[in-house]
Amino acid sequence: MYASKNTEIKDLSLAPSGRDKIDWVIPNMPVLRAIERRFAKEKPFSGMRAAISIHLEAKTAYFANVLRSGGAEVFVTGCNPLSTQDDVAAALAADGFAVNAFHGASPADYERHLVRTLSCRPDFIVDDGGDLLHILHTSHPEFAKNLRGGCEETTTGVIRMRARADAGELNFPMIAVNDANSKHLFDNRYGTGQSVWDAIMHTTNLMVTGKTVVVAGYGFCGKGVAKNARAIGANVIVTEVDPHAALEACLDGCRVMPMEQAAPLGDIFITVTGCRDVITKKHFELMKDNAILCNAGHFDVEVNVRELRGMSVSESERKPNIRGFVLPDGRTLNVLGEGRLVNLAAGNGHPAEIMDMSFSLQCLCCEYVALHSDRLLPRAVTDVPPELDREVARIKLSETGVAIDELTEAQKKYLASW
Repeated sequence: MYASKNTEIKDLSLAPSGRDKIDWVIPNMPVLRAIERRFAKEKPFSGMRAAISIHLEAKTAYFANVLRSGGAEVFVTGCNPLSTQDDVAAALAADGFAVNAFHGASPADYERHLVRTLSCRPDFIVDDGGDLLHILHTSHPEFAKNLRGGCEETTTGVIRMRARADAGELNFPMIAVNDANSKHLFDNRYGTGQSVWDAIMHTTNLMVTGKTVVVAGYGFCGKGVAKNARAIGANVIVTEVDPHAALEACLDGCRVMPMEQAAPLGDIFITVTGCRDVITKKHFELMKDNAILCNAGHFDVEVNVRELRGMSVSESERKPNIRGFVLPDGRTLNVLGEGRLVNLAAGNGHPAEIMDMSFSLQCLCCEYVALHSDRLLPRAVTDVPPELDREVARIKLSETGVAIDELTEAQKKYLASW
């Protein structure tokens, strides 16, 4: 363990490996590179401190570097105990960042890392899942003394944030970055769709073609997971609680049914709902021998591993990131990545080209927060300003050599008339 006044990581000597990972993704993130060039000239965050809690891997590390190029002093932690890559954390620490995170952190370690990160009393935060926000409103509100506001990265965090705002208990402005088109249309659908299957196939080294895949939840993440499963050759079943989402899954060619009906049919189960207890004891009792269960939602509450452990006669690590639970009748059910976010707990997360858009949007929203005082931004959940959302898409197209049409003045007038 390496620890200093502002840093607690696993092993500083891992830094060269982490640096290689960061150097690999940078050429594949052209929008973020363009923003970094502007930030380096304009220094919009000069004199400010940023606290970020995001899955700590190579793309996140580059994002932290871009904020620092803009003049911010950046304090970094993870948002999931199993998604932190220790070599990337070491590379950031070696480059002078305050980093508090290591892979496999206990719940107490994880909370301590969040608190240590927030103790810098940041001017703005970037949260992924809402844990920073929770601490700033409960155990350590004093750390919000200088806070101008922040940004939330993911669906689960936005749900928690809006619930707090609806209760009248949101104490500073927050931007729902996840809800912007440049984020959820691409990150949630294409990023999750690819990275989940990358992790499952790499971890299990098994065929997907011909198997029955059960996808719980047909939001943007679920759509991506199901689409890629069909492309690989799987038979896809979707479970849903929303009638419109269920109807869309039907029209997309998926079978739709309740989880109790899907449980005996599935070979691979993937939860993508953001809700708890999606797969529980009554479903485990019906599943095939050697079924694979994994979760692609933010928190490890969708597959009820605690209930599975309670009904098992034994368990063991069958191979890295696969835990086998033997039931009294001899069946074995396999859980990937401890039921945590599988594409990061057992994989490398979203492709760099996807995170290029998400982190570019975060940069522009951080700049928006930094340049607006609390007097100008309401203490509420704010949508991403449309001009920032369009700017990211525009730069992405430009950097990839794609041109599009523009409306003529006559067309604009026509669309604005009755």
